[in-house]
Amino acid sequence: MPEEVAAQLQAHGVAVRADEARRVLAHYLSPMARRDAKKRPLGKALKAEVARLFDLARLEVLERATDPADGFVKYLFRHADGALSEAVRIPLHRPGHFTVCLSSQVGCAMRCAFCATAGLGLQRNLSAAEIALAFAAIRDETDGRVKGAVFMGQGEPLANYDQVMRAAAVLSHPCGGRIDARMISISTVGLVPQIRRFAAEGRPHRLIVSLTSAIPDKRRTLLPIAGRYPLAELVTALEAYQEACNNRVTVAWVLLRGVNTGPDEVAALRALFGHLRLRINLIDLNETARAPGVYARAAETERQAFLDALTKLGFPVVRRYSGGQTKHAACGMLASTFQERSRRDRAAAKSI
Repeated sequence: MPEEVAAQLQAHGVAVRADEARRVLAHYLSPMARRDAKKRPLGKALKAEVARLFDLARLEVLERATDPADGFVKYLFRHADGALSEAVRIPLHRPGHFTVCLSSQVGCAMRCAFCATAGLGLQRNLSAAEIALAFAAIRDETDGRVKGAVFMGQGEPLANYDQVMRAAAVLSHPCGGRIDARMISISTVGLVPQIRRFAAEGRPHRLIVSLTSAIPDKRRTLLPIAGRYPLAELVTALEAYQEACNNRVTVAWVLLRGVNTGPDEVAALRALFGHLRLRINLIDLNETARAPGVYARAAETERQAFLDALTKLGFPVVRRYSGGQTKHAACGMLASTFQERSRRDRAAAKSI
């Protein structure tokens, strides 16, 4: 935010006016500001000092993987300390409009059974600046308009709460990403204390809860965090969220063949969540993401029967496309593939 930019510059002995702080932020995050740079340029000395203090040039694009089948573009970034993170540019139905899927951490500690990032483990949190720069790097290469952002990449966003919320504020700021705050979605596997904080603070962003099963024992197997925050506690947190924010909760449900698409799940969902205003996003499993052969995509007939049963409960149900299937675009896959290739290269070099 401009006031934070000004405060950090001031702490290093660089005094800037409020309008200069806004222009500093806009210079790095707003393409419109860069187009207008000739009218109101940043001074060379100020630009050099900002670059030195904030190390803004140290986000390197290592790879871009474009899936010709659907237009999804997966980015692999290397940070100043060598850490790898990922993001995805997702085309929307309207031509020339996109959303960006962002990571919040390098790796992840949640150990979800069907997720590729789980195999990386947690290395560290991303800073708000790193998240915003990943967004800007993608947006600058986009021939069109980035309309939204979703924190559903590597990591658990609510486990990096402060930095994610700061990044979301920057992305929605007029001098930043210029995205409507309501078009920014924050995903979680169900961190109850942070959901309660999100509600108490009246955040304007959408909340997405990765549910995947409404049966407690099964959910603990698929999402181990459910052992710490049981479904009953999650429900009460979502009640508090809806009362405070008056927003519908979006539930993400990864479809697993023969695992979580039966009548028992429908009944459990009705019993636990029937009084809440939900929107259910059904997501196809990326079978190459993790533990191939352990979990498989639901068949079309299985998927349709589950969708029909959910619709009868009165919830809006949307089938979300799982993109980038042919280009290893599941979160964590590009990073893990790059790391494995690097290990093989190092081993081959040593053998010479």
